Amino acid sequence: MYDVAIVGGGIIGLATARARVQRFPHRRLLLLEKESRLAAHQTGRNSGVIHSGIYYRPGSLKATLCVEGARRLTAFCEARGIPHQRVGKVIVAVADEELPRLEALYERGHSHGIPGLTRIGPERLRELEPYVYGLTALYLPQVAIVDFTVVAQAMARDITDAKGTILTAARVTRIQRNASAWWLQTTHGRQEARFLVNCGGLHADRIAYVAGDRTPVRIVPFRGEYYTVRPERRQRVNGLVYPVPDPALPFLGVHFTKMRSGGLHVGPTAILALKREGYARYDVSLRDCVDFVTHPGFWRMARRYWTVGVGEWLRSWNRQAFVRAAQRLVPSLRASDLIPSPAGVRAQAVGTDGSLLDDVGLRESNGALHVYNAPSPAATASLAIGETIVERISAWFN
Repeated sequence: MYDVAIVGGGIIGLATARARVQRFPHRRLLLLEKESRLAAHQTGRNSGVIHSGIYYRPGSLKATLCVEGARRLTAFCEARGIPHQRVGKVIVAVADEELPRLEALYERGHSHGIPGLTRIGPERLRELEPYVYGLTALYLPQVAIVDFTVVAQAMARDITDAKGTILTAARVTRIQRNASAWWLQTTHGRQEARFLVNCGGLHADRIAYVAGDRTPVRIVPFRGEYYTVRPERRQRVNGLVYPVPDPALPFLGVHFTKMRSGGLHVGPTAILALKREGYARYDVSLRDCVDFVTHPGFWRMARRYWTVGVGEWLRSWNRQAFVRAAQRLVPSLRASDLIPSPAGVRAQAVGTDGSLLDDVGLRESNGALHVYNAPSPAATASLAIGETIVERISAWFN
């Protein structure tokens, strides 16, 4: 019997498993991943930014874990020799009405102690990003990029080196609990563990339900569609260029991201996906659709944000509409500069009141801990999130 079974081989599951085996090296640990490889979904399909934490509400778990997680992740990459590059980031106000929100971001970043954070005017902005338009901006020189799939692979090596067990292609098909243990029926046979940690990402609410936790939260998938800028036009952006976000939404808007591979991404959209792993426009799952349309929070969310949804839909289906959004930051960009790029899907937790949950959500229930919401910057914060989870479950083994 294992002491802990973790369901989900994304970066949160891996970081939790790593923290667990390092803190309790003599306890047996099992990590189950339904795909044939680790980090196949949200971890392997994100923008690769080590976020600073500037966007997140002071005192929120997300803000605390992001700031600490960025420090830990950078140290982890340096210790493991994982390539990461400090490219800097500008958050750009292009209209007068955005100036108060930019100032609020500056105050928030200052309260987080983000190193090197400065306000800059249009002259300094042109020095950093000659093709970017803006009235004023915030400059974060320490922001870096990394390939989170490589990070996940390094975490997996740490787990197996410490005698933890990782099983891939091990889909959990049934979960039961007796007086002292969990029984998990998988495509690798039946496994037993004293404690269960659910890091199921896009399927976290389903795993929680099967394990007997009746969380009111429902996962609603949103597809983020990207374009890649043609190689001969990549010099339009040197680092990371972001708009001033709408504080009412958990999405950051269309932005420019330099990638570790050398490419330059533009995006994403935030489109309601009709399948939890719906990376293509025509991917549809009847079960997944029924799941969210039968949740009362979905319709409340739809009524609240329908105008935003229409705008995102237009940017998805009309390239010129997408380009116009990107041109607010880089006016010289043209539709011919863009090549469609692989999409990602965000697991957005929605409450029964229609709210888009924007903080890390951890819920303990009957010998289990469920990570029912791990929004961006979860990859940046992963090492800190893993430590937090292990701290919470340690009392079960004293």
